[in-house]
Amino acid sequence: MEKTLAAHGLILRGGFVFSGNENAPPGPSGAPARSVLLVGQAGAAPWPHFQQWLGSQPDGLANPLDTWAREVIGAVAEKFGARAVSPSDKPWLPFQQWAMRAEGLKPSPLGILMHPQYGLWHAYRGALLFDHEVEIERPQGQIHLCDLCVGKPCLNSCPVGAYSQSGFAYDNCRSHVRGENGEACRGEGCVARNACSYGAEYRYPADEQTFHMASFAGL
Repeated sequence: MEKTLAAHGLILRGGFVFSGNENAPPGPSGAPARSVLLVGQAGAAPWPHFQQWLGSQPDGLANPLDTWAREVIGAVAEKFGARAVSPSDKPWLPFQQWAMRAEGLKPSPLGILMHPQYGLWHAYRGALLFDHEVEIERPQGQIHLCDLCVGKPCLNSCPVGAYSQSGFAYDNCRSHVRGENGEACRGEGCVARNACSYGAEYRYPADEQTFHMASFAGL
């Protein structure tokens, strides 16, 4: 499975077995799934694969990254007898809770889960649900890098103060990115996210960050 995912720049991001009293989503048979494996990325590995795929699609395709991920992970699910689900599926599935459980991560002040190796430069693109138990070793005692960070540059760098200990001011952020003063965010990515030095070697390239900011702002 890892080799199949790697051909698209994707990796397994941990998993777990659902307990008997959990309200697990349906597996491939329609009965409650017994286990889940998360699929995602570390750094920009999927970006060239996605760009190549996008070049073969019609202009103006809505939600292209979600569409690509669904197509790729769906094919993997079919090959390995699983049911593929996406973070954008409705009703929403608890992907962040699954990720915290699978990899032992905690949220950063920006809300993005902080990874001890990848920093803020990683993502979850989907998950595979199985009717049977899939044993996978879960990491123990993960270091939460935000606990070691004294200056919290992520909270002090946003030009409109969209991030604080009380939460994320979504409307302020989106208005800024779309406005005349948001050129730096549109062209170089989120200033607050880039202010974090952890996992810098996995930072997304400028064109990928521009893509994500345009998608966030609806541009």
